[in-house]
Amino acid sequence: MTSSTPRYANLSMYLHWLMLALFVGVYACIELKGLSPRGSTLRSALLGLHGLFGLAIFALVWIRLLGRLVYQAPAISPQPPIWQVGLSHLMHALLYVLMIATPVLAWLMLAAGGKPVPYFEFFMPAPIAIDPALAKQIKGWHEWMGRLGYWLIGLHAAAGLFHHYYVRDNTLRRMLPR
Repeated sequence: MTSSTPRYANLSMYLHWLMLALFVGVYACIELKGLSPRGSTLRSALLGLHGLFGLAIFALVWIRLLGRLVYQAPAISPQPPIWQVGLSHLMHALLYVLMIATPVLAWLMLAAGGKPVPYFEFFMPAPIAIDPALAKQIKGWHEWMGRLGYWLIGLHAAAGLFHHYYVRDNTLRRMLPR
């Protein structure tokens, strides 16, 4: 399905901004968790919310990917240089890797640590055997991906603002609801 409109499809726009809100929730929970004492109810609640937000991102990313296949991205006007288009594609690919790999690493980390992964009233099956050393290693990868996410999301937002205020093209406006 192609569109003559200069904006993304509503599905893409709404999922983009919803996932931004979920990312804010993921990062707020993990940052606030560090301010509360170990074993506290608040810390446990923040970790639980962090997990729920992360699983929501993981579920929604598949809908976003399907939307990318169904709806063509509107053209940027004026057209940017090819190197910017290449960097844009790389950035989007890295963001999708972040949205898929980070929750998978969390699931593997919890499974290897012998901790169940609850999602409301359901528990996700453990895909690997309990291995505390492996859990610690996967936790390091999960945290590294989380730190990388700050940079990727920040650069993505900065690029959108750069295009809007400096280049003055329609890059940002394509993702804004009417």
